[in-house]
Amino acid sequence: MFKKKSLALVLMIALVLSLTGCDYEIRKKTDSSGMYDKEVEDKVEEINAYIDIYYYFETDEETQEEAVYDGIMAGLDDPYSVYYTAEEYADLMEESSGEYVGIGAVVTQGENKAVTIVRPVPGSPAEEIGLMAEDIVVQVGDVEVTDQDLQSIVDMIRGDEGTKIYIKIYRPSANEYMEFDVTRRKVENVTVYSEMLEDNIGYIQVQQFYDNTDEEFITAVKDMQSKNVKGIIVDVRDNPGGLLTSVVNMCDFIMDEGPILTTKDKNGKIIQKYDSTDKESLDIPMVVLVNGNSASASEIFAGALKDTGKAELVGTTTFGKGIVQSVLPLSDGTAIKLTVAKYFTPAGHDIHEVGVEPDYIVELPDGKGSAVNIERENDTQLDKAIDIIYQMN
Repeated sequence: MFKKKSLALVLMIALVLSLTGCDYEIRKKTDSSGMYDKEVEDKVEEINAYIDIYYYFETDEETQEEAVYDGIMAGLDDPYSVYYTAEEYADLMEESSGEYVGIGAVVTQGENKAVTIVRPVPGSPAEEIGLMAEDIVVQVGDVEVTDQDLQSIVDMIRGDEGTKIYIKIYRPSANEYMEFDVTRRKVENVTVYSEMLEDNIGYIQVQQFYDNTDEEFITAVKDMQSKNVKGIIVDVRDNPGGLLTSVVNMCDFIMDEGPILTTKDKNGKIIQKYDSTDKESLDIPMVVLVNGNSASASEIFAGALKDTGKAELVGTTTFGKGIVQSVLPLSDGTAIKLTVAKYFTPAGHDIHEVGVEPDYIVELPDGKGSAVNIERENDTQLDKAIDIIYQMN
């Protein structure tokens, strides 16, 4: 049974955390009458009394307590602020490193709670069974997930290697529901793909920003430079974001000395300024491909290069996630992810719910919103980027 003292601990705990160079005191949330503490505590006690007397089934104390923490975060009405159990927190750390056990589908969640597949990872179970970009996940196992938060759905999909999971999706392009039984296995996070196109034009696709993405990207660029590349196209279409440190390192490698982004708290106070150093910079024609699925770290990358004139942008307006989340570990091994700031581009633009507009707006054929399944010969956005590289030379 959930104990009153557990709620009191959550509501009244006070601690000081160091967050991106600034101290934040986390205090109990209360108004002048103290309603939050007393009334909530009394109400929980009353509910539990009824449960003790009338509830037919057995209760699980740990499950009820976890639900309280989930509820506190859900009450913020922010899909990006969530609570992680110890297991979920460990999975999160695993995902941002090298590999994880799952089906290999990159997903994103819009404000309507719909969880959409951005892309299947090459060579993954998701690709092998035929999952596609823009598929909408509607059921995992025996749970309908249309009103679940993203992390909960990801946790349901993941599991032990070799086990199976039932997934039901809706495919808008075919106007039909499809069902799959997928076997989980280890999926490697390879985030950078590169190749040389005709006439020594380099193409680099960055699928997500993990802790090794910046190194992979820099290696790819230097390899192209050794081959006398005429210009580079960086493709962050359908890239949902990732680690801030990785994208900052990539911008630092490309940009001249100056601002990359600034983060500000809810009072407009600057939390952190990220600047490019004068150690390295690229003096080479560059185009960045973006679309409506380019979010968060992808928008930091695109916005910084656009504002500083280091690249031209081609495609469609980006997703518009200009807010910053920090993962804050708690004392018992769990954690919360909390929206703590907005970020602003070098020119001071607030792109949240607005996005970054390309210099050249180019749609894909047949109104396609994703570039994942587009054939090279039909990729009008890539064609435009190649034309711009020619013009820059």
